[in-house]
Amino acid sequence: MSPAPILFKGSGVALVTPFDEQGIATTVLEQLIEWHIAEGSDAIIVGGTTGEASTLTDEERQTLYRTSVSVADGRIPIIAGTGSNNTAKAVAYAKLAEAAGVDGLLVVTPYYNKCTQQGLYEHFSAIANAVAIPIILYNVPSRTSVNLLPETVLKLSDHPNIVGIKEASGDITQIVELFRILEGKISVYSGNDDHIIPLLALGGHGVISTVANVLPKLTHDLVAAYGQNPSEALAIQFKINPLVKVIFSEVNPIPVKAAVGLLGFEVGDVRLPLTPATETTLNHLKAALMALEVIR
Repeated sequence: MSPAPILFKGSGVALVTPFDEQGIATTVLEQLIEWHIAEGSDAIIVGGTTGEASTLTDEERQTLYRTSVSVADGRIPIIAGTGSNNTAKAVAYAKLAEAAGVDGLLVVTPYYNKCTQQGLYEHFSAIANAVAIPIILYNVPSRTSVNLLPETVLKLSDHPNIVGIKEASGDITQIVELFRILEGKISVYSGNDDHIIPLLALGGHGVISTVANVLPKLTHDLVAAYGQNPSEALAIQFKINPLVKVIFSEVNPIPVKAAVGLLGFEVGDVRLPLTPATETTLNHLKAALMALEVIR
């Protein structure tokens, strides 16, 4: 069987969702998308974990998807986070995003329920059967308490709508096995900003990134440089890792949303049950951003 189509290569930014008193701050969303296009991001993922998807109403999701597609206007892929621990709800979100015109979906494993591998297979199959656009699976056991195993990913890769996986298990043994058994059938993206290079070395197609909210050009350049100049790519990885450490010093997206605010974008605060970054985190963010000459 030939490899699945590639939705994107490079750096896909897991975009923060800007809020105001009315809900989605659409003007700021437009500013962010335009900035990421100008800075070289290769795809924009809206309504993911970093986008506080679990706090969005259905109406806000529709606004987020439609606005993003309209602003991008085909210049960059818009990928919608549509995961849920309720399969029927995940199917509904997937259809909503498809109707809004997104280029693909990012679907996280069901959380809290702690289903079996067979449950994961049937969950993702149901979603893939319900839409006609590409799907990237998302494995992040530290947040969901469910680990999508390589053998299950291999089975799912037979579905024509499943074209990739965002792998954020942090388990290098599992990740190597995933690449071994997939044999390039679908794209694999790093889900952890601090080890993009190892995923690229194994044959990965890029990263779905949190730090790219703040460093879009550097994150793009890291992936772009790897094929031609691995030492340059590695130097960028080492350069961004101190900021990555700060960005994950509190629960994502608390620090990164604060960092985007420090850049001058009026993205608002995170929504409860998340709380704004502490003063200590803000000071560390400012120091890290100043060291990278992102702010003064």
